[in-house]
Amino acid sequence: MIEISDESLIQRIAAGDRAAMRILHGRHATRTLRFLIRLVRDESQAEDLMSDVYFDVWRQASRFEGRSSVSTWILSIARFKALSALRRRAPRPLEPEIAEAVEDDADTPEVVAQKASKADAMRRCLGRLSLEHREVIDLVYYHERSVEEASEILQIPAATVKTRMFYARKKLAELLAAAGVDRGWP
Repeated sequence: MIEISDESLIQRIAAGDRAAMRILHGRHATRTLRFLIRLVRDESQAEDLMSDVYFDVWRQASRFEGRSSVSTWILSIARFKALSALRRRAPRPLEPEIAEAVEDDADTPEVVAQKASKADAMRRCLGRLSLEHREVIDLVYYHERSVEEASEILQIPAATVKTRMFYARKKLAELLAAAGVDRGWP
């Protein structure tokens, strides 16, 4: 079977082709959902946002100009939806039982050694980065986007992407060192 390009699918979606929408969704849904989960840190909310993202893809397919790849366009819609949701999210005070259960960051070396694997430590440290640094790391390393594509998705200059990458890697190295994780991976 000949694989249809994403751009062709978008044209067919713009004409109302539901089968094309199912194919496009199948290609990009997992990556989009993971991106949303990393940004909003709530799987349920990320799933709700996924529906909004692909509804917008359906509605806006006729306006796709092809200045970027379809996957970049979808991730930029997802990012906009996630940031909008984060702005609407009101900070909730912690309930006393939950506040008491919050782990102290000042773990002893023995506790650090007993914690989960290096991959878990990496996820924890990534979660401690600022939103701007997390999204750059996520796009470049997890979604394998170029600096230019990340720049387009984030709607910032490429130089800013590079600067954020530099500081994100520096901060991540500090966090990993503080967590007792060396730079070498087995």
